Amino acid sequence: MYTQALDSHGKEPVPAASGESAAQAQRFQARVDAEDKIEPKDWMPDAYRQTLIRQISQHAHSEIVGMLPEGNWITRAPSLRRKAVLIAKVQDEGGHGMYLYSAAETLGISRAQMLEQLLSGAAKYSSIFNYPTLTWADVGAIGWLVDGAAIMNQIPICRCSYGPYARAMVRICKEESFHQRQGFEIMLTLAQGSDAQRAMAQDALNRWWWPSIMMFGPSDADSKHTAQSMRWKIKRFSNDELRQKFIDITVPQAQFLGLAIPDRELRWDPGTQHYLIGAIDWNEFHAVLAGHGPCNRERLEARRAADEAGRWVREAAAAHARKQHGRTPQAA
Repeated sequence: MYTQALDSHGKEPVPAASGESAAQAQRFQARVDAEDKIEPKDWMPDAYRQTLIRQISQHAHSEIVGMLPEGNWITRAPSLRRKAVLIAKVQDEGGHGMYLYSAAETLGISRAQMLEQLLSGAAKYSSIFNYPTLTWADVGAIGWLVDGAAIMNQIPICRCSYGPYARAMVRICKEESFHQRQGFEIMLTLAQGSDAQRAMAQDALNRWWWPSIMMFGPSDADSKHTAQSMRWKIKRFSNDELRQKFIDITVPQAQFLGLAIPDRELRWDPGTQHYLIGAIDWNEFHAVLAGHGPCNRERLEARRAADEAGRWVREAAAAHARKQHGRTPQAA
């Protein structure tokens, strides 16, 4: 999932908005605590609604923008099999974006509004997609690391308190598991190949490891939305908990591949039974998030160009719909 920046502000309890009574808020929280699913027509605090709109829409944007780095390699895949698998994966990501836009629409925001926020730069998407895919091994690293981190983030959302989001995530997680296996299989093939192929795999790991670690978002001490999102059961685990799970699972996979994690401080801690890593460069994270990454401008320009190129289709479809609506039904 590409939802790293969606919980970045507000630890204190959210007060009831104007027109919302404390009793309503208490009844709502009791439903959440009882693991009831909140549905679109149910009463919900405005802050809960706005949190979900932000999170789901940015998740959807990330799926759509996430098609670009790998789509860049469809025409250059090394075999017909690789090309067919990559096309299927990119198509899946587009579908995930559509599921998520539909889920967000149940909260009262239109798809046009969400897309305008993306194209204007007002909405965020996962910073991981602002890095370039320089070699075929990058496609493998994205599948293995980026989709692996996404799965770690997304599986708990299948139990999110908001029903439409939770249900959308069930199918998305099934498809993301395929994406992760596809990426790992590419990396395994390269790691077992020639010296040049192994070097290509190692180089991709070197460049994608730290951005993948950053995908989980700021550390818990700096993640201001986490406490409230967990209280509402939008999130089930904190950023640092998910990051640690990912590290503990991924390091042995790298060892199996015969590749070296690019972290001299990485070590196993017998006391905690966890791998410990070196310091994360949060300056890089915040710079990319602010629009200063290697491909930020390129990604938004690609989405704007696609939107403009498809304008005539949308206008023709709208005109046809108006024409159909204006027709008087023929007498039988």
